[in-house]
Amino acid sequence: MNEIAVRSLHGEEILAALEDLAALRIAVFAEWPYLYQGDGGYESAYLREFAAAPGAVLVAAYDGARVVGAATASAMAAQKEAFRAPFEGCGLDTASLFYFGESVLLPEYRGRGLGHAFFDQREAQARRCGAASATFCAVIRPADHPSRPADYVPLDLFWAKRGYEPIPGFVTEFSWKDIGGEQESAKPMQYWLKEL
Repeated sequence: MNEIAVRSLHGEEILAALEDLAALRIAVFAEWPYLYQGDGGYESAYLREFAAAPGAVLVAAYDGARVVGAATASAMAAQKEAFRAPFEGCGLDTASLFYFGESVLLPEYRGRGLGHAFFDQREAQARRCGAASATFCAVIRPADHPSRPADYVPLDLFWAKRGYEPIPGFVTEFSWKDIGGEQESAKPMQYWLKEL
């Protein structure tokens, strides 16, 4: 396996990598716990909107010319209302908050420190943009869900070691179609936060 290069992409650079990034999101989010039945049209629109957000960064991992992992971040104030709602509903100002979107990596590249590189570069971008805190949300699935792999290890410990903590009561909902599902359904998403 080649040396993996990790680069921060901005603006037009994100758009130039859009097709690879959309395919990567669909592939990784098909796995547990997201079980996302991907839609190429939605992915392209989502990534274009993301690239236009103030301070947006996409940290990409390359094996040669191939994108094998990516993580996104941008100002929380630029996110959709559903993303901001738990914070604004409590009277918290989202202007000093940076939102970390997905962090996706193909299975064969995991366990090599790339997850830390993704967080390092996103946190650095958040600080450059004047953010005081960083947040992300993760899907909550029942422990007895029939699709949960027997050997599944949640990322909670990894996130905690990075200094993130779940925010009690800060849960929002996003809807998507599960693999094999006929229609979208709402999933609870727990927010985690770290002061930078």
